[in-house]
Amino acid sequence: MENSGISRGSRTLVTAVAIAALLIALYSVFSQLSAPTVYDADDTEITVSAGDRFSVKVADNPADGYRWIIAEPRPDPSVLKAAGGRVVPGSPPPTGSGTVRYLSFEAVRAGRTDLRLLRCRRCGTGAAAEKGARSLNFRVTVG
Repeated sequence: MENSGISRGSRTLVTAVAIAALLIALYSVFSQLSAPTVYDADDTEITVSAGDRFSVKVADNPADGYRWIIAEPRPDPSVLKAAGGRVVPGSPPPTGSGTVRYLSFEAVRAGRTDLRLLRCRRCGTGAAAEKGARSLNFRVTVG
């Protein structure tokens, strides 16, 4: 038997590292493929399947005192539920200046509901009439 200069233990380690690298690469690909769909403010018609998660991307500037909320009338909770949100600083915002906020949702079951987002400062009764307030309306269909 010829000795190749590589011990059996070294070959096992190299094989294990190669398999781990392959698994990490596959995980990365599958994560990208299964990542929630992101809609912009212009995407007023949203169609998803029950169980899907999606986000709505809006321009945000926390320094100006305004924030985005889910406005009244709220979406039908048997069709759509809020699933949190996140701010990504340094990302180019869809419009305006500041950062990008992703408001996340989960499609619960088949149906149709309206989703209204409101950018407001005091966000109480009459907030839609505040100076600088902005609203976005979406029709969400869950199939």
